[in-house]
Amino acid sequence: MTERHPRAVAAVTLGIFAIVTTEILPIGLLTPIADGFGVSPGVAGWTMTMPGFVAAVAAPVVTVATQRLDRRPVLAALMLLLTLAGFLTAAAPAFWVLLVARFLVGLVIGGFWSISAGLAPRLAPANTARATSVIFAAVPLGSVLGVPLGTLVGQLVGWRTAFLLLAVLSLAAFAALLAFVPPLPPGTVTRATVLENLLRRPGVRSGLAVTFLVVLAHFGTYTYVTALLSPGLTSAYLLVYGAAGIAGTFLAGTRRLPVTFTAAALLIAVAAAALPFAGPIGAFPLLVVWGLGYGAVPVCSQTWFARAAPDAPEAATVVFTASFQATLSAGALAGGFVVDVLSVPAVMAGGALVAAVAAGTVQGTRRTVAPARSARGISATASTAASSRSSSSADAGESSSTR
Repeated sequence: MTERHPRAVAAVTLGIFAIVTTEILPIGLLTPIADGFGVSPGVAGWTMTMPGFVAAVAAPVVTVATQRLDRRPVLAALMLLLTLAGFLTAAAPAFWVLLVARFLVGLVIGGFWSISAGLAPRLAPANTARATSVIFAAVPLGSVLGVPLGTLVGQLVGWRTAFLLLAVLSLAAFAALLAFVPPLPPGTVTRATVLENLLRRPGVRSGLAVTFLVVLAHFGTYTYVTALLSPGLTSAYLLVYGAAGIAGTFLAGTRRLPVTFTAAALLIAVAAAALPFAGPIGAFPLLVVWGLGYGAVPVCSQTWFARAAPDAPEAATVVFTASFQATLSAGALAGGFVVDVLSVPAVMAGGALVAAVAAGTVQGTRRTVAPARSARGISATASTAASSRSSSSADAGESSSTR
């Protein structure tokens, strides 16, 4: 595939935006959800932790199970499943039904992310770096647009209506994927043995270590950041953070990946450490710093795994997705434990320390990942090989899967 498919990139971005917003919207609606079902806020918090843990398992399982299927119908089917989860959430008569819906959300996160995050080289081979940034921009967009708007809708007309509208958005993404994404035969057959062999590579193992530390630091702290902010300015804080996150996503330079990743981790460390002492006005610039840092993290992490496994881009994305989602949930749970036992400032200090350790880990393991030959694309060689394999015989796919 040599032609560009900008509308396909937009469709994938819309799908990820719907997924991200659906995943994290309970943060803004946790109290009305808990009140609606008569459960404690801690129990209602399972609506956040369950999707992440399920996604960590679903990432390799769904990808391996669909290894020989065209990626276009797989993505569309997953988006249809997200639509079902949205409607089920809006109509849930009991809390356990809501948890079933959140389980489905986790399946979609694991499968959709693993397949879609590595599609930029195939959808825009001439401008892979920009396509990757556009796709990953859906993450901060979900924070800056999706969650505040969803929270506002929930406050005005009820949390169920917010999820109902998300279901409609997911249905629109499903239609866009069918309409604009071209046929995408699997380039490399992603078998369990491919994933197992991938984990033996030093670059993949170092990527797992760095991703674990920086994502643990972020979600262990940011999940509870609103406790330090002025209640009357919460929407403004979220807007500033989200806008900075979008900027960080596009400014993340992957030509010098270790430098960018180190800077991102240090920005998170500085912001988390200083926020408890900032005051209502000082929180604004610190959230800009935090947003810039975290906005670069998904791009840097995905790029790290892709460079460590240029011959197996989809398998690399599976590892990225599983590690990211598992650590997201673990970070939120660990942060909650520290907050309950100690305090919010204590969890901020701990997160800052972990982020600083992440920066040191990047520097200590930077030689395990080969540098990119240009800023264009995660791996031009990998994308070319993937395109060639997609049009080859099944025997070629078999051969590539044994590497």
